[in-house]
Amino acid sequence: MVLKLSTLFLRTLREDPVEAEVDSHKLLVRAGYIRRAAPGIYTWLPLGLKVLARVEAIVREEMNAIGAQEVHFPALLPREPYEQTGRWTEYGEGLFRLKDRKGADYLLAPTHEEMFTLLVKDLYSSYKDLPAYLYQIQNKYRDEARPRAGLLRGREFIMKDSYSFNIDDEGLDEAYVAHRGAYVRIFERLGLEVVPVFAQAGAMGGSKSEEFLHPTAVGEDTFVRSPGGYAANVEAVTTVVPEAIDFSDAAAFEVLDTPDTPTIETLVEVANQLRPRAEGQWTAADTLKNVVVAVIDPEGNRHVVAIGIPGDRQVDFKRAEATIGLALEINGEVAVEAANAEDLAKHPELIAGYIGPGNGLDQQVLGTEASSGIIYLVDPRVVSGTTWITGANEKGKHVFGLVAERDFSFDGTIESVKVREGDPAPDGSGPLRTERGIEMGHIFQLGRKYAASLDLKVLDKNGKLSVVTMGSYGIGVTRAVAALAEAYHDENGLAWPKQVAPADIHIVVTGKGEELLAAADKLAKEFEAKGMEVIFDDRPKVSAGVKFSDAELIGVPTIVVVGRGLADGVVEVKDRATGERRDVAVTDVVEELTA
Repeated sequence: MVLKLSTLFLRTLREDPVEAEVDSHKLLVRAGYIRRAAPGIYTWLPLGLKVLARVEAIVREEMNAIGAQEVHFPALLPREPYEQTGRWTEYGEGLFRLKDRKGADYLLAPTHEEMFTLLVKDLYSSYKDLPAYLYQIQNKYRDEARPRAGLLRGREFIMKDSYSFNIDDEGLDEAYVAHRGAYVRIFERLGLEVVPVFAQAGAMGGSKSEEFLHPTAVGEDTFVRSPGGYAANVEAVTTVVPEAIDFSDAAAFEVLDTPDTPTIETLVEVANQLRPRAEGQWTAADTLKNVVVAVIDPEGNRHVVAIGIPGDRQVDFKRAEATIGLALEINGEVAVEAANAEDLAKHPELIAGYIGPGNGLDQQVLGTEASSGIIYLVDPRVVSGTTWITGANEKGKHVFGLVAERDFSFDGTIESVKVREGDPAPDGSGPLRTERGIEMGHIFQLGRKYAASLDLKVLDKNGKLSVVTMGSYGIGVTRAVAALAEAYHDENGLAWPKQVAPADIHIVVTGKGEELLAAADKLAKEFEAKGMEVIFDDRPKVSAGVKFSDAELIGVPTIVVVGRGLADGVVEVKDRATGERRDVAVTDVVEELTA
């Protein structure tokens, strides 16, 4: 097919769009692939749709290769199935909700677990029908608070979501392995580097979970890797827990005056003055910092929680959000933020800067057994027998030598601190290093959560009803387009890999004269006859400089320039990715580039 720029629905831009923050956003708009319709919502133009279609084709081919079958659900869905699974509420403000003219509730689907489950329930009734792998490529909707970075985080986006249905856990394991292999092949074919990492399942539920992250500085996800091959999203990293310490001979704690020490830094300085120790100076790691946070559930209720962490660490609210809902027995996604003045006003026993689990008089202040009723969770490093300097819940006073599980207790542990460079990998494979990445895919072993909620049962081999076990597997298709644009560009524009480019050849005519135009048109038709997709810049009153700039901005892999060299029987061939140029005989160029 030949796309002539004189008629193609395309306008390139010389300036970056004002709202664009990352290169992929800037270049996809400037090169005429997408246009902004509203914050986080984009119109796809002809060139953009071609790239999108090529990405989708690769995804389809690999899904079909593992025996998955394509279906297509509506994006507008009724409330009832999501009410049954609890996600009508659990999704909170992230869900687009609406009513029809009769007042019935609907939603724009953020994901389709419920619909896939009900479809299989409607059609299948026996273990003989299973396994079943179903997938779709469909629009999704999430009300992002701050849609940013173009296609990397939008309110409307396209996903490939697939689901496996098995009679037992062994079948689920096989389905998981099959999908994982398909994902590795998909990203290899796209030419997109990804790192499979351990991950939290989040609001989706389930057990085993991995993300496929594309390493890039503009990524919103932080992950870690070790020299020995361990890789995980920071939310899923588990702390190497130290051994418990025998505290039978530990000295009694003491409460000391520590005026003007509301920060860890000032506390450490005063501690070294008041109680110098032979084995070295006190450091922030010897202090127990108690951070008061507010956990906001899907219904908007605020729950005040205290988290005890070593004083040399900081709370990572995103990590806390991944696990704190489970600790509080809250279903659905939660938000975690620092407690505000109103939260703290309800608990006057908490003295800012001097908060501790006890008041130094053997009375617990934090924890469900305490008078405050504030749930108290601690970092896994706070093990039995560890000794701490911490607040005495009285202004200007701290407790020295407070021993975990002798002098204070807690309601549980939580992975909530920021993972640092050099922290040990939980599998013993070496120190961790942190990187940024874009989440390209996520696979889950959902188990029986949705099947049980929606009563998806089939008859097993013994003729008894058995709940089906499920897996969920997603790929961000529109996000893949953006990630490819991030990975394949230079200062002049996009430089698509061949397998996803909107065309194979970009023919540019430079100079005037019907002979040049006729020769270029002939070449375009010959390339087309060989099955190549061609962009032909036949615009008559556009300068060569503009044509060259547009060709580099659009980013087709091979640029063929028909210009002055035609008089000598040659055209110039430029490799967009490398910048390499060479002259090729016009009579040979089609054969050479299609060989």
